[in-house]
Amino acid sequence: MTKVVLSIGSNMGDRMAHLQSVLDGLGAGAVAVSPVYETDAWGVVEQDPFLNAVVIADDPVLDGYGWLRRAHEFEDAAGRVRERHWGPRTLDVDLVSCIGTDGEVLLGDPDLTLPHPYAHVRAFVLIPWLAVDPDATVTVEGRARPVAACLDAVDAGERAGVRRTDLQLRLTGRG
Repeated sequence: MTKVVLSIGSNMGDRMAHLQSVLDGLGAGAVAVSPVYETDAWGVVEQDPFLNAVVIADDPVLDGYGWLRRAHEFEDAAGRVRERHWGPRTLDVDLVSCIGTDGEVLLGDPDLTLPHPYAHVRAFVLIPWLAVDPDATVTVEGRARPVAACLDAVDAGERAGVRRTDLQLRLTGRG
């Protein structure tokens, strides 16, 4: 039912292996992946930097809640422990946006908010997203906005803190 934009990040252990585990788990459902970026921690800053990327995936069966379950399965498999909000983590998989047959899914419920309520102000999400989908839009305050315009509104210092690396993730499950 939906295409999903996932923001993936890791700042503990084998960061690249944790990110790659998402692509491996999605298999042929992963249709695009951004370059890998390194960013300083956001929120609780006394921790190691993150590797971040954006993955676009498609599954005709999953809805937003199905994608949320998949995200939690990936995090659990990577040994994610939820001890501290915005604390260090082996793997963070956030649903940024879901696009169904009728367009972007808008959902505001205690378990899942779509699009992600902070995606439009986080350079570590917007920069990789634009790298993989330069024409992307996201609904902000009830209207579709170009992701590029959202990025333009983010503080220049925060944008500069998202550093592209030479590291590459692999799409898997292609036959």
